[in-house]
Amino acid sequence: MEVSLIAHTPEPERTVAAAARLCYSPDDPQALLEGMNEARALALLDKLVAMGHLSPLEHASFTFSVSGISRAMSHQLVRHRIASYSQRSQRYVRENDFDYVMPPSVARQPEARDKFDRLMQTIADAYAELTALVPPEDARYVLPNACTTAIVCTFNTRSLYNFFEHRLCRRAQWEIRQVAEKMLEEVRRVAPRLFAGAGAPCEVKGICPEGAMSCGKLKSLGMKKVGPK
Repeated sequence: MEVSLIAHTPEPERTVAAAARLCYSPDDPQALLEGMNEARALALLDKLVAMGHLSPLEHASFTFSVSGISRAMSHQLVRHRIASYSQRSQRYVRENDFDYVMPPSVARQPEARDKFDRLMQTIADAYAELTALVPPEDARYVLPNACTTAIVCTFNTRSLYNFFEHRLCRRAQWEIRQVAEKMLEEVRRVAPRLFAGAGAPCEVKGICPEGAMSCGKLKSLGMKKVGPK
C-alpha cells in the first residue's frame, strides 16, 4: 500500500483563514490574504474548528495517490461523495497476473492462506483464458475484490474531516483505516494546525456515535458514548 499527497492548495492554512476573515471584513480578499500572518491564521483556524464553523475549510483541497489497495477498499473509499476520483480501469488495463491484497486474518492462518493463494491463482488462470475468448471488459467479471488497484482522489478539508471521522474509527475495516491513517499523516505534514482537530470522534470530540456498536475505546478513556442504544 502506498499513499502520497501529490498536490494541495498553496498555503492552505492562510487560504482558509483569509476566506473565513472575509465573512467579517469589508477588505478585499487579496488584501486579507496578504495581511494574514502565521500567528493570526493559526489562531483563526483554532477558532473555526472549535466553533464548528467548517465551511471556510472547503477552500483548501488535497490530492492523493493511493495504490496497492484492494478493490474492496476502493469501493468503500468512493462512497465519500464530496471528492473527485480517477481509478485504474479494468476495462482498458489488462489484469493478467494481478496482484492481490490478503487480509491479515487470512495471512495468520496457514490453511486459510493456502486456500486464498490457490483461489487467486485459479481466478488468474480463468481470466487469462477468458481474455482469449471475450473482451477484457467482460473477462474482468471474474476478478476478485482482493485484486489491487490504484486511484487518485481529491478532497477539500471539510470533506477530509468527515472521512477521518468515519474511517479512523476502530470499527472501520482495517484496510481503509490504514489508508486514512496515512492520509492524515500526509496532510498534517503540510497543514498541521488545519488538521489538528481531525480524527475519530472518541479521540477528538470525546464522544462515540456508534451507540451499542461502540468498540469500547471511549469507555477506556472515561467518557460517555452517544447515539442509538
